[in-house]
Amino acid sequence: MRDLVLSLFPGIGLLDMAFEEAGFCVVRGPDLLWGGDVRAFSPPAGRFDGVIGGPPCQRWSPLANVVRAVHGEDGVAPDLIPEYQRVVAEAAPRWFLMENVIRAPEPAVPGFVVRSETVNNRWCGGEQNRVRRFSFGTRDGAALRIQTEALNPFVFRPAVTTNSGGRRKVAVLDENGRQRGKRGHADDARLQWRQLGEMAADQGVPPDFVARLQEHGAFTSKALRTGIGNGVPLAMGRAVAAAVLRAIGQSAEAAA
Repeated sequence: MRDLVLSLFPGIGLLDMAFEEAGFCVVRGPDLLWGGDVRAFSPPAGRFDGVIGGPPCQRWSPLANVVRAVHGEDGVAPDLIPEYQRVVAEAAPRWFLMENVIRAPEPAVPGFVVRSETVNNRWCGGEQNRVRRFSFGTRDGAALRIQTEALNPFVFRPAVTTNSGGRRKVAVLDENGRQRGKRGHADDARLQWRQLGEMAADQGVPPDFVARLQEHGAFTSKALRTGIGNGVPLAMGRAVAAAVLRAIGQSAEAAA
């Protein structure tokens, strides 16, 4: 029997999809995309074998400095990593996995030893250049060894973002500290608009999955772009789910 897994900050479920393909049974927790709030959520203790998820990364991305310069500290997304840590502590699983950008702090949960590994989606067979850090927490300090391919695509796609993709905005300020223009003046700093289908393809999302969401009206186009842009690429998710399977299997063998 595969592990029962609680997914926090699931979005549209791209990381969940990879873990389900690997045989895990995934239960999705609350998400703002669905009208839920993790801050009002408390899981039952001892019911879940594992917890997965990626707290919002906006506060820890380079773009956060631009937001601070334009809108002040109140304009920056809140840090929800403490909420992730709280839920893990309450759920008391055997293991947990947190995904985030490299600049984000590693999770710290009493009773768990955390080991982190940084991986690029290109190393997992995807064309999109997207780097993320996966922090794996266990009671015995098992390592998460993500297998990557020997050869990476020489020609690659830029990272998908919730707005479109490509390069980030660049804030240009005048002598009084006010922003000039909307996107800076360098051509290579401009965000190039990308179609929803192109974003989904770069993330490895099956076309029929997006088509079903559109057909039933579950999301607006903006919400779909947010969900896809914030998700873990499927190629990367599959490699991580396989690594978790190996790690928990080795821990079980050692304990036997």
